[in-house]
Amino acid sequence: MPDSVYKVITLVGTSPKSWEEAAKLVVETASKTLRGLRIAEVEEMDMQIDKGKVVNYRAKVRLSFKYEG
Repeated sequence: MPDSVYKVITLVGTSPKSWEEAAKLVVETASKTLRGLRIAEVEEMDMQIDKGKVVNYRAKVRLSFKYEG
């Protein structure tokens, strides 16, 4: 296998349902414009609260893909 270089970016997804849905949205959305996605790693999870209720789940996801400079 030849040597390769990978780029890593961080994106944040949101969902009113769950952290899993928020992370899944990041991958599905990124895959529309980025080729060769390799790894998705959830870095952080948090919730948006309004009037004492959770209104959004947020997942900060680190993605890597092959760099084709």
